Amino acid sequence: MTTGAPPPPAPKRSRARTYLPLGVAAWLVLEIWLLTVVADAAGGLTVFALLVGGAVLGAAVVKRAGRRAFRNLTSTFQQAQAAAQSGTMPTAPERTGAEDRNGFLMLGGLLLMIPGLVSDAAGLLLLIPPVRSFLGRYADRAAERRINAAPPGSLQDAFQQARIHRPDGKVVQGEVIREDAARGPRGADEDRPPLTP
Repeated sequence: MTTGAPPPPAPKRSRARTYLPLGVAAWLVLEIWLLTVVADAAGGLTVFALLVGGAVLGAAVVKRAGRRAFRNLTSTFQQAQAAAQSGTMPTAPERTGAEDRNGFLMLGGLLLMIPGLVSDAAGLLLLIPPVRSFLGRYADRAAERRINAAPPGSLQDAFQQARIHRPDGKVVQGEVIREDAARGPRGADEDRPPLTP
């Protein structure tokens, strides 16, 4: 049975979904070509040593970044526990520039573990603290721009409305609960019947 309504239009593909497979294919071809060029110039054993060395260095970097993340998490929990015992508000952890960019450090380690010379070069770049700091600041600004430019009614708009800006510039997430609002057909002082299955 057919109706007179036209079919809904197909959702438009984003540019990332359109060009990502092409970019991955070009990256793989470039990696294979570079490996063959280096193998012709320096020998296959040198290429093998480079790949194994990159994998070992990448594993060490990922392990170090994981330990740092666990140490930061443990320190945050200990500060929150001490603040709860003393009855004070926990302080925000200090952000120390490049040391706070653990995600980029872990990404650098993962890129080193992937076989290939281009990925190794990108992974080595991410091991440099100023590069991680620059990329982290750029990612923060890009995320803030996307949140600020969100259209009304979107998920990003809901996130933006849920944030409360304090005078010192810190962002505190909160929820407003109104005690004066009516609670339904019963009054606020009446007991509610227990829920039964």
